[in-house]
Amino acid sequence: MKPNHLYLTLLITFLCTSVSAQFRKYSNEFLNIGAGARGLAMGSAQVASVADGTAGYWNPAGLTGVRDNSQINLMHAEYFAGIGKYDYASIAFPTAENKRTIAVTGLRFAVDDIMNTLFLVEPDGSINYNNIQAFSSADYAFIFSYAQKLKETEKKKVNFGLNAKVIHRSVGKFAKAWGFGLDAGIQIHSGNWQFGIAGRDITTTFNAWSFTFTEREKEVLYLTNNEIPVKSTELTAPRLVLGVARDFKLGQKTSLLAELNADLTFDGKRNTVISADPVSVDPKLGLELNISNAFFLRAGINNFQKALSDGDTVNQKKVWIYQPSAGAGFKIGNVTVDYAFTNLANQSNPLFTHIFSLRLDLVANKNEN
Repeated sequence: MKPNHLYLTLLITFLCTSVSAQFRKYSNEFLNIGAGARGLAMGSAQVASVADGTAGYWNPAGLTGVRDNSQINLMHAEYFAGIGKYDYASIAFPTAENKRTIAVTGLRFAVDDIMNTLFLVEPDGSINYNNIQAFSSADYAFIFSYAQKLKETEKKKVNFGLNAKVIHRSVGKFAKAWGFGLDAGIQIHSGNWQFGIAGRDITTTFNAWSFTFTEREKEVLYLTNNEIPVKSTELTAPRLVLGVARDFKLGQKTSLLAELNADLTFDGKRNTVISADPVSVDPKLGLELNISNAFFLRAGINNFQKALSDGDTVNQKKVWIYQPSAGAGFKIGNVTVDYAFTNLANQSNPLFTHIFSLRLDLVANKNEN
C-alpha cells in the first residue's frame, strides 16, 4: 500500500469494521461528549440535578425546570488543536401553566479538511498533488424532547421526559448514514435530595449506512487491498444512567450541590470501575458551589480506567486513571455564561480544552398589550 493513502485507508477500514457487526460498544460516540459547560465542568454528572435547556441532552425530565420563559443554550468546542469541532444548540419552550416543556436540540461533531489521497499517485508511479481533494467527516443529531410534571407538592416533585432523536453521519461523498432512537428519563425531587434515571437508546438506536464509490475509486481500493463496504446497519445498545444529588446549605446565600451518577452499559465488559458481563458501571462525580445564584464554581471527575503505570515496562503494573474537570459560571439578569476546563484523556496523558457556553432566557416584554 502506498503510504500516502494511509489516512483515507484507515478511515474507510473503520467504516467497514464499524458496520459489519450487529452491535458496537462505541457506536455514535459523539453523542457522549456532553452539552453545556456546566455539565462538562461537573464531570458529566447531571442526570439528577439538570434543570435547564441542556436537559434535552442529559435527561429530558429536567426540562420541566425551564419555567415561564423560553430558553436558548449554545456551546462551541474545539478538540485536538482545532482538528475536531463540536457545536451544540437548543431551545426550550414551556407551556403557559409550566406543566409541560418541549425542546429541540442540535449537535454536530466534525473533522474538516481531510485530504483524499486516493489519486495522489498516477498509474505511471508519478505523484500529482493536483489530484488531492479535501472532504469532511461530520456527525449530526437532532433531538426532539417532551417533558411533563407528573406530581408536584411542597415535599415532592416527579417529572418525566422523552426524546426522539434523528442521527445523520457522513464521510465526504463516500458514506452516509441515517438513524433513529428514543431516550426517556425521570427525575424525583424530595426535600434537598434529587434522583434521576435516564434510559438512552431504549429501543436500540440504529444507523443505516450507504456507500458511494466511483468505478475508479473502487479500482484503487481493490489495488491497495482495501475492502469495498456495502450497505449495512449499525446498532447502538441501550444504556441506563442513574443519579443522586443533594443540595447542602452553607449559608443564607451559599449552597453546595453534589451529584453522583452511575452509567450502566449492557454490552459486555468495559474498562470501567465495575467491569462485568453483561453489565459494566462507570461512575461520575460533580460538585457545584452556588453563591447568591449569581456565581458558580464547579469540579468533576469521571472516566475511571485501569492503565499501565507510566514508565513501568517491566512489571506491567496497572493503576487507576481518571478524567478531571473544573469550571465556573456567572449569571447577570437573563444571561448565564459558563466555562469548563476539561481533560479529554486522563490525568497521566492530559488533553485539556477550554469550553464556553451561553444560556439566554427569553424574557417576555410585560408592557406588551
